[in-house]
Amino acid sequence: MADQPLAAARAIIETARSTAVPQVHTLFDEATFTATHLVIDPATRKAAIINSVLDFDPASGRTTTTSAQKLVDMVKAQGLSVEWLIETHAHADHLSAAPWLQQQLGGKIAIGEHIRHVQGVFGQIFNEGEDLARDGSQFDHLFTDGETFSLGNLKGIALHVPGHTPADMAFIVGDAAFVGDTLFMPDYGTARADFPGGDARTLFRSIRRLMALPPETRLFLCHDYKAPGRDVFAWETTVAAEHAHNIHVHDGVEEDSFVTMREARDKTLGMPRLILPSIQINIRAGHLPPPESNGTRYLKLPLNVL
Repeated sequence: MADQPLAAARAIIETARSTAVPQVHTLFDEATFTATHLVIDPATRKAAIINSVLDFDPASGRTTTTSAQKLVDMVKAQGLSVEWLIETHAHADHLSAAPWLQQQLGGKIAIGEHIRHVQGVFGQIFNEGEDLARDGSQFDHLFTDGETFSLGNLKGIALHVPGHTPADMAFIVGDAAFVGDTLFMPDYGTARADFPGGDARTLFRSIRRLMALPPETRLFLCHDYKAPGRDVFAWETTVAAEHAHNIHVHDGVEEDSFVTMREARDKTLGMPRLILPSIQINIRAGHLPPPESNGTRYLKLPLNVL
């Protein structure tokens, strides 16, 4: 069966290259190695923010908005109007600042519809009761695979790319694809697939789906960790570069070989430093847990589970 969403994505990219492409400005948070992308339609000055960061100090349990304020300042300085606050998935390495940014700038908080599955899995891990709805209602919009949307005059489309988590989505706006935690820079490889609901074989197939986009497609990544021998952070590449040079999935790598490599590599990795606080916040669309009877909000620390 033909992949109709992929065909639609290819058409959007090809059309954009001959008409108008988005401007992309990236803020990189070294504390969590996260790239937050501000995507702009130059004609209308409409904008989207993808994968924002709420600063969090695990030692004190304190949150701050220093990183998010930089986005607010950038948006206001350029006279932009924010339409979307998009999460590619429920991140395990940083907290989302989407609700705070929404208060400052407006826009709809959005994620893929399979967040419901992630809420179900982690709702059980954290023993969440009625305080956590498992229907995705914390978000303003849940994207489906192949769903089209607009950013000003630019056309966009969402593609479901599970594997890292069951809910990962890639968002294509014009000629730019924001692929979350599926691919990294060619010299670093691919995302892990050992979180609850993750799967290396599914990840490989999702990556191949993305690599079927036109070779010139700009890919914007969610993270970078500086591959050995590289001294600067990087978060933009192309489909063609991934085909030629990605150390895990370059042309010629077979599915079974990738799965063997990925599963073996994942067994050597520790859990992300902020996975427990991040997931609790991010499955709530970035909202903090409700306060308890003393007015204080709490995060849980499940023992011997992950």
